[in-house]
Amino acid sequence: MAWDDARARAALRTLFDAGVAAADPRKVLAAYLPPKPGGRCIVVGCGKAAAVMAASLEDAWPDVTLTGTVVTRYGHAVPTRHIEVIEAAHPVPDVNSERGARLLLERMRGLTADDMVIALISGGGSALCAAPASGLDLEDKQAINRALLACGATIGEMNCVRKHLSAIKGGRLAAAARPARLVTLAISDVPGDEAAVIASGPTVADPTSFADARAIIARYGIEVPAHVARHLEAARDETPKPGDIAGDFRLIATPMMALQRMAETARTLGLVPVVLGDALEGEAREMGTLMAGIARSVRTHGVPVAAPAVLLSGGETTVTLGRGPHGHGGRNTEFLLALAVKLAGAAGVWAIAGDTDGVDGMDEIAGAIVTPDTLARARAAGIDARVALAGHDSHTLFDAIGDAVRTGPTLTNVNDVRAILIA
Repeated sequence: MAWDDARARAALRTLFDAGVAAADPRKVLAAYLPPKPGGRCIVVGCGKAAAVMAASLEDAWPDVTLTGTVVTRYGHAVPTRHIEVIEAAHPVPDVNSERGARLLLERMRGLTADDMVIALISGGGSALCAAPASGLDLEDKQAINRALLACGATIGEMNCVRKHLSAIKGGRLAAAARPARLVTLAISDVPGDEAAVIASGPTVADPTSFADARAIIARYGIEVPAHVARHLEAARDETPKPGDIAGDFRLIATPMMALQRMAETARTLGLVPVVLGDALEGEAREMGTLMAGIARSVRTHGVPVAAPAVLLSGGETTVTLGRGPHGHGGRNTEFLLALAVKLAGAAGVWAIAGDTDGVDGMDEIAGAIVTPDTLARARAAGIDARVALAGHDSHTLFDAIGDAVRTGPTLTNVNDVRAILIA
């Protein structure tokens, strides 16, 4: 059967949905649970998947008395029987982010060695749980968070700074849980699945320092208030380091697990999958240009794989906004627009990219689909693709031609997945 537009579009959406399903807490969490506790079990958590993880835990342990609090993004709450769910803002924290973080710390009071703490951690937790360090306030964290989002810093760099402005991140929640037994169940949304980076590592030791945070602030030229600069310079109350805290950390879903499921699905669709990696980083538009070159090589030379094939990748690109005006966009749609511009209407190439949490950037768009006639349809809609790319206005373009992908909250988050189909 030939690959036409309808077949290619359906295949790409099937691949994306398969990647999201591979990280569904309702399907995977129970397999990673420790033996049931004999004493109290306190549940805390933060992230876009925190509420559905809490509900999945309640379903898996109906005979265990569970108490606790988790914080998730607005619109991501699900019904729970015993565990309190608080909704807060993402990607910039709000008053509920601070309230939720304080409640998590309060849950750690009075624990004994007979108690168990289960921490449910997923992407987005850095913004959703934002308790400022002593001497700082929420407005400080909000301003610096916005600057970090706009400057092109990697997720690891962003979270290094966040840890050193926080009362809960960088292992501080784990320190507060002592002497209880701590088990963390985590969904990774970061390149390399680094435990200390996922949601800024509230339950694991932090290998970074105040000096690292100051260097990142300087590297990107971020202006911070004088009292924040003094806090970073004083370097008091350093985050817990390896050896300072103990706990059992278990990854229940990762970007590679999603890509592997997509690869399995691709084979059933008659496509040869090539997984290029789960930790690709860099500027979104540069990544799009690079991937266009690989797609052309497959189409023209059958290298590194003969068509029909699909190139699969994951990770987190960045978008550096600069000081000029910009439109509506996100890293996945900017990647796709750059890909389309470089392909320039090449036949036989389609692509999808999206954030597995259902939100690319600030808008309720998960991602988009690129087809051989994307640029032509954009022109017909009165949009110059190159101008849109320069103005970071990719959401507007894909919305105008009907190719934005909307999923709603998926209640999980293993970062971005991308699939380029070459017929």
